Amino acid sequence: MIPPAIVTLAVAAGLVGLGVWQLQRLAWKDALVRTVEQRTVAPPVPLPPRAEWAALKPDAYEYCRVAATGTFDHAREVHVYRPLVSARGPQHGLGDIVLTPFHLASGGTVIVNRGFVPSERLDPATRAAGQVAGPVTITGLMRSPQERNAFTPADDTARNQWFTADPAAVARFHGIGDAAPFTVDEDAGQAPGGLPQGGETVLDFPNSHLQYALTWFGSALALLGAFGAWAWRQVKGT
Repeated sequence: MIPPAIVTLAVAAGLVGLGVWQLQRLAWKDALVRTVEQRTVAPPVPLPPRAEWAALKPDAYEYCRVAATGTFDHAREVHVYRPLVSARGPQHGLGDIVLTPFHLASGGTVIVNRGFVPSERLDPATRAAGQVAGPVTITGLMRSPQERNAFTPADDTARNQWFTADPAAVARFHGIGDAAPFTVDEDAGQAPGGLPQGGETVLDFPNSHLQYALTWFGSALALLGAFGAWAWRQVKGT
């Protein structure tokens, strides 16, 4: 019975290791949720100066509330397909989020996610009130670039139909050489006329790590129990 016992113990140890890893992921996710909750309700702080942008790490700034003063470059706004189901504001359904370059008074440009616009109002002429001119001060949440995956469609820049909120891609397309490596999700209620509808940042973090941990630990116990029953029958049969 020694070879089966060795294999059983090795597999059980692997299952326990997976369970421990899930507990570690649980602790990380709990800490992340607490951090996000604290950052999103904190008073806004000044946006980091341009000289610090290259050294910023997403973990240090993700979801931090900031304030910045500058001027929107509405002629270069980008539409990123993003249906809105669980909306905080009155608008929802099919539509896009609007990314607009925001030229800072202090230097540099930040790509601002101004919020959701339903499909029938994507034409800026249908929401002219929201195309604010001149210097303004905005508040919002700093966000790291959205990554593409194997299922993300290619951006159709000719139709201004994008599928990722990637500030570097927007900056390259529009020839913006001083763009920040992050975006800012504008807070709700900052666009005259209600569009774009800000404040729609998704703050939902699925957390099933405890269930996964219990599954791995339970599998290890079941395996050891099955081996114990088999070994008992082998001993009784001799």
